Amino acid sequence: MNSSAVGLIILAAGASTRMGTPKQLLDYQGRSFIRHTAEVAIASVCQPTIVVLGAYAERIQPELSDLPVQVVKNQQWREGMSASIQVGLNALLTGNPHLEAIAIALCDQPFVSSQTLNHLVEAYRSTGQPIIASEYAGTLGVPVLFNNTLFPELMALKTTEGAKKLIQNYYPQVFSIPFSEGAIDIDTPKDYEQLFSPIDYHGQQARCRVGENLSIQLDAFDEH
Repeated sequence: MNSSAVGLIILAAGASTRMGTPKQLLDYQGRSFIRHTAEVAIASVCQPTIVVLGAYAERIQPELSDLPVQVVKNQQWREGMSASIQVGLNALLTGNPHLEAIAIALCDQPFVSSQTLNHLVEAYRSTGQPIIASEYAGTLGVPVLFNNTLFPELMALKTTEGAKKLIQNYYPQVFSIPFSEGAIDIDTPKDYEQLFSPIDYHGQQARCRVGENLSIQLDAFDEH
C-alpha cells in the first residue's frame, strides 16, 4: 500500500434540475462529461478514483464500465453534496485505509485537466498545508484537496453544511492555486451553449474579478 497516496472523488450524483437533462451525459469533445472527467482523473497522479452517482445512476454508469474507476451510488443524493462526499470517502478508505489525502472534483467543470489535479498534489507536497483549493473569479473552490487529518470532519459534515465549511474553518491554512477556468461550470442549457463560445465566458470571468476580494465560493459544493 502506498502510504502517501492521494485518492480522488468525482461527484456526479446530482439531478441536473436546471439543465433539464442529465448533464453528466452531455457531449463534450466527443464523449460525455462524466467520461471526460473520469479520463482526466485516470491520467492524473490521483489514484484510486471513486465516482459517486445518484440520480440517473443506471443511465450514467455504462459510460464508465470499461474504465479503471470504482463507481458507488449515493442513495441519499437528494440530501446534498456532503452525503456524496461521505459515500465517496468511505468507499476510498474501505480499500485504501492509508490514504494521505483526497482530492474532490465535479464533472461539470469541463476545463479541469489532469494537470489541474496534479497541481493540487504538487502544491500539497511542497507546502504541507492541509487544504489546497483552486482559486478563480475571486473565490476558493473545487477541485480541492484535503489532508487525511480532516477526514473525520468530512465524514461528520451535516447535509446543510458542505465541504465549504472546512475551507472556511481552516482558511488561514488553505493554500490556493490559480485556475481561472474553474469559474466555468455547466448548470443550465445557456451554460452549455456558451461552453462553445469561450469569449463570452472570458468576459464573464473578467467582470467577476473586478472589485472582488478573495472569498470562499459558497456554492462550489452545491449539487444542481
